[in-house]
Amino acid sequence: MNENITLHDYIIEHCNESMEAALSAERYPLWKRSCPEMNDIDFIRFGLLRGIGAVDSGRHFLQTTEDVHGVILPLSTYFKSLKSPRRTSMLEALEKQSYTSHCRRMASQGVDYLAHFQELEQYTVEAADGHFIDHACHTEKGTNGKAYAAGFIYSMNLRNGLLKPLCCITNGTKRNHEIPVLRNYIEKQNTEVSKPEKCLYVYDKAVTDFAWWGHQTQHENYMISVLKENSVATFFEYIPFDKSNEINTGVEGYNIYENGGVKFSVVDYRDPETLKCHRFVTTLPASINPGTIAMLYYKRWTIEKAFNNSKSDLKEKKAWSSDPNALKNQMRLTSMSYNLMRVLEEISKTQDPELIHPSDKKYTKALEKREQVAKKEAALLIRYFFRKE
Repeated sequence: MNENITLHDYIIEHCNESMEAALSAERYPLWKRSCPEMNDIDFIRFGLLRGIGAVDSGRHFLQTTEDVHGVILPLSTYFKSLKSPRRTSMLEALEKQSYTSHCRRMASQGVDYLAHFQELEQYTVEAADGHFIDHACHTEKGTNGKAYAAGFIYSMNLRNGLLKPLCCITNGTKRNHEIPVLRNYIEKQNTEVSKPEKCLYVYDKAVTDFAWWGHQTQHENYMISVLKENSVATFFEYIPFDKSNEINTGVEGYNIYENGGVKFSVVDYRDPETLKCHRFVTTLPASINPGTIAMLYYKRWTIEKAFNNSKSDLKEKKAWSSDPNALKNQMRLTSMSYNLMRVLEEISKTQDPELIHPSDKKYTKALEKREQVAKKEAALLIRYFFRKE
């Protein structure tokens, strides 16, 4: 990337590169069309500017675009484009290429937060979760006279911290549970995509469905979650693990349990810092270190931080529309905006370490102190653990 390029020029450059890749990926893309009033590159560019800019509504964005960028966007043209099925298909194809491009750039900068875990090399590791925001102003109320929050499901690549939009849950006209929507998405992916890597989803305990996840292992889809307190399972066998391996510090048990004929692994883990015991459940092979499983679930917190950033920094607090296509476009443009900022931040840190924000330095020092305390507590914990045996 050109070090002297402006943010606006970089957005245009990235949009053009992603568009070329999307056109090359399909032989005859049905979504390709020339729109003189607002072409597709401008549609995406303004969508990213709306995601990055601190605006409160669509009308506010149009006014800001005219004041800051000197571009007058007709109100009807902009809002109709958000609801266009063709634009939705186009943005879906382009967002995939944008995400792939960002992943390559992050890899070229040496960004891989899971590089030390060679046992995960064959896995695409994603923390997934539902994300809900206020419904749009003109959302119709349901039969009970209520309107609900609009919701999406995103995943975060735990190797590089990039967001991926998975699917929409609801536009706010009714209350939907996210797990059936996630299952439908994964099952659709199984039929449409030939995956080069195994997929590992790290989700909260709401995702637990032993029979369904047991079947997903045939498609090389795996999960890590927290075992529900009321889960009914029968002990099957003990899994031996290397207690001398530092990654397994705090692991008190690694066992296979059974529920309805489906076998899964359970990790009993005591946090060396808080000394609180947790039970993690996974469908991963028993060859994966139990400490790695615990670490990945703890790392799931980073997607919650991303959601917080999207609301506080990107002001993604409200749905742009109740129209399903507009919601899909908002979901993809929000993730593209977040990824854009994430990549630029990582590149800036690499090119000039002095650009690292003071809050990041403070956070790093705090983590180092916590790590030192946790190691001392872990040493005491390990001695106590072996004494019990």
